[in-house]
Amino acid sequence: MSARRIDHVGLTVPDIETATAFLQAAFDATVVHDIVTEPLAGQEIETALGLPSGALVRRVRQVRIGDGATLELFEIAADDQRGPARLCDLGIQHVAVLVDDVHGAARRVTEAGGALLADPAPLPGPEAGPGRMWVYCRFPWGGLLELVSR
Repeated sequence: MSARRIDHVGLTVPDIETATAFLQAAFDATVVHDIVTEPLAGQEIETALGLPSGALVRRVRQVRIGDGATLELFEIAADDQRGPARLCDLGIQHVAVLVDDVHGAARRVTEAGGALLADPAPLPGPEAGPGRMWVYCRFPWGGLLELVSR
């Protein structure tokens, strides 16, 4: 067995249409396909996805940004749903998008409803070099997003 690449990353969003619209406006994302279009609930789906009892999977959609891995968007309702992970929390807590122009991408992110955490800055240390920049942002729903150029 050999791993070939990252296939997709899952993001839970409050509204799949709003999240899709943001990703299209900010990154020209394309919808690959809708996986779940009718709500799913019950012990079988809770067990398969590791969800708490009573959770409702409203929709699942895959979108693609550029030619990389896809983002699998989940719209799920659960009584004990928490807010977005912080960078200091264990587990996956941000998605990085490789862009040609961090400043231009940052403008598109804010115009689409996201927010910058700081101004774009040169990449530090071994990643430093001409045109190599980065900035952390927030998705409109609060999760962390990184823009990076290399």
